[in-house]
Amino acid sequence: MPKMKSNSAASKRVRVTGSGKLMHVGSAMRHNLEHKSARKRRALSADSVVATPQSKNLKAMLQK
Repeated sequence: MPKMKSNSAASKRVRVTGSGKLMHVGSAMRHNLEHKSARKRRALSADSVVATPQSKNLKAMLQK
């Protein structure tokens, strides 16, 4: 069975930690940062762990 290509869109949005968890960056940090307060930017810049049901599908997308 041939290997599936990795999904480049998923690799731009999700990263794998050393323990195998998937972390994703929140939305709203791509543009218009001048209009957001510093407190809001700090809160949005924090990464969060992907939910377990989603991580199974995303790990399949990230396989090389």
